[in-house]
Amino acid sequence: MSVRNIAGTQSCLFFRDRMQQCMEMQKGKAMDAKLKFNEPWIEQRADPYVYRHTDGWYYFTASVPAYDGICLRRAKSLDKLPDAPEVEIWHKHEQGEMSIHIWAPELHYLDGKWYIYYAGGDKDDVWEIRPYVLECQGQDPLKDPWKELGKMKRAPEDEFSFEAFSLDGTVFENKGEYFYVWAEKVGVGKQISNLYIAKMEHPHQLKTVQVLLTTPDYDWERYGFWVNEGPAVIKHGNKLFLTYSASETGEHYCMGMLTADMDADLLDPLSWKKERYPVLQTDASRNIYGPGHNSFTTDEEGNDLMVYHLRTESKIEGNPLYNPNRHACLMKVRWDSQGRPVFSYEE
Repeated sequence: MSVRNIAGTQSCLFFRDRMQQCMEMQKGKAMDAKLKFNEPWIEQRADPYVYRHTDGWYYFTASVPAYDGICLRRAKSLDKLPDAPEVEIWHKHEQGEMSIHIWAPELHYLDGKWYIYYAGGDKDDVWEIRPYVLECQGQDPLKDPWKELGKMKRAPEDEFSFEAFSLDGTVFENKGEYFYVWAEKVGVGKQISNLYIAKMEHPHQLKTVQVLLTTPDYDWERYGFWVNEGPAVIKHGNKLFLTYSASETGEHYCMGMLTADMDADLLDPLSWKKERYPVLQTDASRNIYGPGHNSFTTDEEGNDLMVYHLRTESKIEGNPLYNPNRHACLMKVRWDSQGRPVFSYEE
């Protein structure tokens, strides 16, 4: 082949690659035009969780205002999720455990099966909140039946986990091992909500005893109630970033973050570095109040997104916990020069 032909071929390849990049950029811009960022995306759905399955389908679940069941919806794209049909796949019990306060469901696909992790209380003791697990008996989580596996099981030598108010369990994988992170209250009086971590033996039992990850140390974690809850994990480079929510459910609700190396011992509290200040908080100038309880997903092009809830009013009618106006929203996750996530309302 002549030098001229080689040059011509390289030129064609260059323009083909440039054309493909431009098409991808236009596709991304078109997707952005369809999506709303940092404003209500799916209304009156708190503690939102989005899972993108290996086949490309997006699944959405969240706490419903009545706190009486678990609903799923799915769509091929994020912009279709708000109008996708919602299916209640499980309803609360009439009495006893799991009969009230059905909160913060998360959908995970582990070991070839679908699981939902959620919290529930008892009508006879409404604050006896504990973490529970559902297992789908087929491969279609919207159509196939679900089986109750009961309360999340702690490790045999663990005497403490899930003995008190416990909720917001999430699962993440690192180097072939699964970890469970959850919030649990300790102490007397109003009690303090901490975050704990343990390795998993299988999808509904822990392998190791609990390890304390974080407790409300700072003033921004202590408004109304001393709270760390709603953990979520995102990976980037060789780092794990664990976000969580802090303070009472109102305008002071905000997000903190922990960071660890993927190669570190994740059950060693010293492996995690806690941020001194919140990474996301209320911005009254944008009518964004109490942002938090997030999860992470990606758009169709693989760009990282955060899913979180917010309120659009500063004054809440009645008890904030039972006010339905927490709305699911999307945020683009940026990465700084050090490979750390940037959570910003700026698009």
